Amino acid sequence: MAVLSIPQTKIQITNPAEIKSFFNERGIYFDQWKCDIIFKDSATQEEILNAYQKDLQPFMKSGGYLDADVISINQLTENYDAIRAKFLAEHTHSEDEIRFFVDGKGIFWFNLENEEPIFNLLCEKGDLISVPTGTKHWFDAGETNPFVKAIRIFSDTKGWTPEYTGSKIETEFANFEIPR
Repeated sequence: MAVLSIPQTKIQITNPAEIKSFFNERGIYFDQWKCDIIFKDSATQEEILNAYQKDLQPFMKSGGYLDADVISINQLTENYDAIRAKFLAEHTHSEDEIRFFVDGKGIFWFNLENEEPIFNLLCEKGDLISVPTGTKHWFDAGETNPFVKAIRIFSDTKGWTPEYTGSKIETEFANFEIPR
């Protein structure tokens, strides 16, 4: 279940329709797909992608996306601290960053800079988010016991190279408690 949080105003929204409306008003795509398949830890990228082809193909075709893969992060991920630090710094991308959460959870933070408070979305199993090109954001899978299994959808993997803002604004939210 997705949770939208606006720490500055202490607002939390869990209603999927309200979350979708909030994001649509800001030009960010959010949706929830049926996600009732349980994968073993040994599931391959191909097994996961094949399981969601009926949803992926129309979505990718309508958006002009060319490829998809699967990212899996857990407590056994080597160099997790370095990986986390890479995503935890505020950055942008030269193409949309799209994630469909097959399992696990993570938080996308957004800094739209239009006098709007910084907000975040806890994404979990079934949540699909598309962070538009050039949007200032960062991602956190958690300091301890990370678990994310997500399909990444893209046009060109070069567009995923983070362009760091250097603002360090993410440090202001380092103590944010993930909703349970």
